[in-house]
Amino acid sequence: MPPPASPSPAFNVILIAQAGRLQYEAALFAASLRARSPGFSGRLIVAEPQPGPLWPEDPRISDPEVRRLLLDLGAEITPFDSRHFGSAYPHGNKIEGLCALPDAPFVFFDSDTLILDELTSVPFDFTRPSASLRVEGSWPVIELYGPGYGTIWKSLYDQFGLDYESSLDLGQPDEYWRRYLYFNAGFFYHENPARFGARFLDYACRIRDSPPEPLTCQSLTPWLDQIALPLVIHALGGGRDALAPGHLDGRVSCHYRFLPLLYAREAPAVLDALEEIAAPNRIKKVLKGHEAMRRMIYQGRGRKIRTLIETEGLPRREQALRNRLKRAGFWMR
Repeated sequence: MPPPASPSPAFNVILIAQAGRLQYEAALFAASLRARSPGFSGRLIVAEPQPGPLWPEDPRISDPEVRRLLLDLGAEITPFDSRHFGSAYPHGNKIEGLCALPDAPFVFFDSDTLILDELTSVPFDFTRPSASLRVEGSWPVIELYGPGYGTIWKSLYDQFGLDYESSLDLGQPDEYWRRYLYFNAGFFYHENPARFGARFLDYACRIRDSPPEPLTCQSLTPWLDQIALPLVIHALGGGRDALAPGHLDGRVSCHYRFLPLLYAREAPAVLDALEEIAAPNRIKKVLKGHEAMRRMIYQGRGRKIRTLIETEGLPRREQALRNRLKRAGFWMR
């Protein structure tokens, strides 16, 4: 029997917060981290985009109660400038926000994530980066007479001088999307935020500005971060097997994305954890400022979703689930 995995060395956590839904998600994330991971002693850095020419409206946290709660929960709200993406591609915040991190190992989480258990128990090897494998084959979309997965992905590896063959999962069939390195960008980690961030920014901008010819018919929005991310991870010596399964997107964290999806498809223990974390008065009075959280968590609409799914069953595809929730009047974001 192999020895148990050692706990991770000290590391920081980063997420993005800005006006709108993300500021409330960030507050819920911070509350979950403090409630469920008392052993975490690193810095919780909330990166906040600043006004500038790439934002027609002020992107900063707009609710002062959210800002106050984040600070009370020990978060450091750190500004960064949007020089390459801004409102045209808000997903780019997770790329440009890495410049706000101090020189220490880090884990990035999307704000729509709950921490469920001790984060320091995750056996990160920060020298071998990885990211979330809770992902569907969302990109590329293969056209009837267009290039296949192999041609498209190889063109990207060639663009950056990377070894394509070693990225493949040879246990998967040729031209099946899981054969090719692909992640959800809901979390990722590395030992050096400056090095990771610089490469992520370089790859994303070059793919956006000068995509290889096989990408001609492919949409890059909103997938650009998830197109560049596996290339970055592969270039820095990581991969799909760098983190043992069952920790993130499992026992320790849940990337729920939207509250109706959480109530529809997550384990009962996740629903209970959400409502327990959100229950203290100082948390409740802030989260109720967001309509979806108020109705889903505090007015019981989320539990009605669960009853619907338990009665009718859970669709296999997420789009079918969204459509069902919309027809029932339960979809909110």
